[in-house]
Amino acid sequence: MSTAQGHSQASSHRSPQGEGIPIRTVPDQLDVLSLGETMALLVAQEPGPLAQVQTFSKRLAGADSNVAIGLARLGFKVGWISRVGADSFGRYVRQTIEAEGVDTSQVEVDPNRSTGFMLKSRSVDGSDPAIEYYRRGSAASQLAVAHLKPDYALKARHVHTTGITPALSPAARELVAHTMMTLRSAGRSVSFDPNLRPSLWPDTATMRDTLNELARHADWVLPGLDEGRLLTGQTTPADIAAWYIDRGAKAVVVKMGADGAYVRTASGEHGQVPCVPVPVVVDTVGAGDAFAVGIISARLEGLDWPQALRRANWIASRALQVIGDMEGLPTRAELTAQAIV
Repeated sequence: MSTAQGHSQASSHRSPQGEGIPIRTVPDQLDVLSLGETMALLVAQEPGPLAQVQTFSKRLAGADSNVAIGLARLGFKVGWISRVGADSFGRYVRQTIEAEGVDTSQVEVDPNRSTGFMLKSRSVDGSDPAIEYYRRGSAASQLAVAHLKPDYALKARHVHTTGITPALSPAARELVAHTMMTLRSAGRSVSFDPNLRPSLWPDTATMRDTLNELARHADWVLPGLDEGRLLTGQTTPADIAAWYIDRGAKAVVVKMGADGAYVRTASGEHGQVPCVPVPVVVDTVGAGDAFAVGIISARLEGLDWPQALRRANWIASRALQVIGDMEGLPTRAELTAQAIV
């Protein structure tokens, strides 16, 4: 795998004419490609209804970029495809992700549409926070097949996708499917996290049918237990996993919260790994993305499935203990210090 020394895979410098326009070089190779919308996140600084909160802190929110950042912190070369508005939120999103070592050369700036943002309440009891989205008609909602450059995408050996991007628009849905099929047909591995956002879909049936069709193009499917039950109609982790394997997945990992995680592969391997206990749950948002970072990084390093689940559970446990979607994602040094494989 790539080492942490490869952290700045896309260099940025000023043009020789001195216009102050960044010139970004495209990396020769990538470990992982991700794509989707990232928004500015305004997190309440005090508990209570959002309408009564007076102070917010600004952070990032985006499942696909959370995974990209987490993998970059572990030393992987990661590329991210997206669109942002020509506004302060758009500059903040791109600069923050770029500062994490993720290549943003494929991020397009839309002069006419704005960058999405969201509000999140402060939870004090470990429950899911209240969230309000302001993303309809955003720059990223216009993502389409044209934004995938095959010569760039095929530099990656893995692509990670989620069920959020295809909910943004029919064009974005087509982009996700096209990306998954293009890389899988070229022999790259593909992971898919359903990451349900029912409020973005017209109805449950459309969400279910669309995401299950996309899952057919993935090697690794990563649903939560409740997500898997809703999407497949099955009840147990074993049956949920078998349902996706029957439709083409090579491995299915079912996230089970306090009960850990279950894996089943097309070759017949199966088993459950316990969770990592968390003393106090601070913020549940982003834990699933952190789990995906653990699975993808471990498998790209050649670790077996039990090792991958143990790493994923540990990284997810860190995400649960901090405010913010990606702030708890570890560096390679932190992973090594804890003797996490």
